[in-house]
Amino acid sequence: MVEWKVDDPKKTDHLTSLDGAKERIHLFKASLLEEGSFDAVVDGCEGVFHTASPCYLEVKDPQAELIDPALKGTLNVLGSVAKTPTVRRVVLTSSTAAVSFNGKPRTPEMVIDETWWSDPDFCRESQISHFLNFNVLFSGSETYPNTTSGWVNVKDVALAHILAFENPSANGRYIMVESVAHYSELVQILRELYPTMKLPEKCVDDKPFPPKYQFNVEKAKTLGVEFTPLAKSIKETAESLKEKKFY
Repeated sequence: MVEWKVDDPKKTDHLTSLDGAKERIHLFKASLLEEGSFDAVVDGCEGVFHTASPCYLEVKDPQAELIDPALKGTLNVLGSVAKTPTVRRVVLTSSTAAVSFNGKPRTPEMVIDETWWSDPDFCRESQISHFLNFNVLFSGSETYPNTTSGWVNVKDVALAHILAFENPSANGRYIMVESVAHYSELVQILRELYPTMKLPEKCVDDKPFPPKYQFNVEKAKTLGVEFTPLAKSIKETAESLKEKKFY
C-alpha cells in the first residue's frame, strides 16, 4: 500500500486512475511547512519516501518559495518519522545540485561523487540557479539553453528508491546520473528520432558550451540499477509528452 501526501487533487488524477489505486493508494492532505502535518501520513508505515519539494522555474523569493519548504519540509517529515516506531527506513530525494557546486572548475577529467558537497558561499556569490526544463525543447522556442548537466531516466530513479528501501545494506547517498550532456546533444538526438519535429535551431547565446564532466555512479550500481541510455530516455520522454498533449 502507498500513502501519498496531496495538496491539489487535480495533480493526482493520473495516480487515482491506475489499476488497483482504490485499494493501494491512500491520499492525505498535508503541508510541508506545518509541523506534525505528516503524522497521520507515516503512521503504520515501514518506509517513507520523501520526494516532494517545490521546484519553480521562476521565483521572487527563493528563501520562502524554495529553501524553506525544502529544509523545513524535510525536517517536518523526519519529525513525524521519529514519532513512528514502525518506520524502518527513510529514502530522501535530493538533487545533483547538492554536490556539483563547490568552486572547482568543471573539466572532462572532473569526477563528482557522493562525498562532495556544494559550497553555500560559492553558490551565493555566483548567484547560481540550477533549473533544467526538458519541455523547453518542445515549446516552439527558436533557441535552447547553453547548459551542460547530468541526465537520468525517471524510471531508473524510481527503481533506485525502491532498491534503497528494500536492501538492508543500503545507506548514505547515491548519485543517479546516466549521462552528462549539453542541450545541443538532446536537440540532435530528438532531430534524429523525429526529423519533422519543430525544434530549436541554435543556442541561446554565442558563448562556448560549458564543458562536460563526470559523475561516479558505481555506488548506485551496487543497488542493482541498470541505467537506461540517454537516447532511449529522450524518446520515452518525448512519446510520453506527446501522449499527454504537451506538444
